[in-house]
Amino acid sequence: MSFGQRLRARRKELGISQGELAKALGVSLSAVSNYETGHNAMREDVLLRLFSALDVDPNYLYQDDFENKGPACGPDELSLLQKYRGLDIGGRQALHAVADALCAYRQDWELDGEMEEVRQIPLYCSPAAAGYASPVFGEDFDWIEVSGAVPQGAEFAVRIQGDSMEPYIHDGAIAYVNRDPLSNGDVGIFCVDGDMLCKQYVRDRMGMVYLFSLNRARADADVVLPPDSGRGLVCMGKVLLAKRPKIPGL
Repeated sequence: MSFGQRLRARRKELGISQGELAKALGVSLSAVSNYETGHNAMREDVLLRLFSALDVDPNYLYQDDFENKGPACGPDELSLLQKYRGLDIGGRQALHAVADALCAYRQDWELDGEMEEVRQIPLYCSPAAAGYASPVFGEDFDWIEVSGAVPQGAEFAVRIQGDSMEPYIHDGAIAYVNRDPLSNGDVGIFCVDGDMLCKQYVRDRMGMVYLFSLNRARADADVVLPPDSGRGLVCMGKVLLAKRPKIPGL
C-alpha cells in the first residue's frame, strides 16, 4: 500500500472529509486529492501537520506491507529496509519517487511501446479578478493532459478571468505558459507586489516597464513601473500565443 493509499484509508477510518483535512493542513482541496493519488509530494511542514491531524507517526504512513504472504525478505532486502528506516522524511519521499519512477519505467518497457505515455502539466485553478491569473503557484492546481491542441513547450497553465486580455485571451480561457525569457511584446504571467497579473510586457531604453492590457478599452488596468519605483516585479512565465500581439503606442 502506497503513502497516498494509507493516507486515504486513515482519513476515511477517522471519518474526515478531504475538505476537513485540507483545512487542518492549510492547503487546498485539490492538494489533498493530489496527495492521495500520488501526484504531489508534501512539504515537510505539511507532513508534520498531517501526522497530528491523523494521529499517526511517520512509520504508519510510510511502512511497507509485511503480511505473511509470499517469500520472506532476503538479506539484501532487509539491508535496504534498514537504510530506508534510517532516512528522514525528505529522504523517504525521494526514495519513494525513485522507486515509483523505476516501476513506471519497467511497466512501460514491458508494454513494449503499445501504450503511449500521456504527458500532464499543472493547471493552476484559483481564478482572480479581471485580467488576473491564479494567485497561488504552490499547491492549488489540477493535472491536465497535454493534447495536440496544447502549444508545444507548455510547462504549466493558468485560468484567466476578465476581459482585459481580449481578444487574444478570453474570459475563463486557459493560458498555456513556459519559463522562457520574455522579449518586448510578449505576454507573461507576472507577480507585482504580490498580485498575479497576465499582461503584455514592454521595457524601454530608460528601464521603464509597461504591463499592458491587450484590450485597450481596459487601459485602466495597465501597470507602469519606473526603474526607481521600488515595487516588486517577478515574471512567472511566458504565455504561449499563436501570434505576438501588437504593442500599443507609448
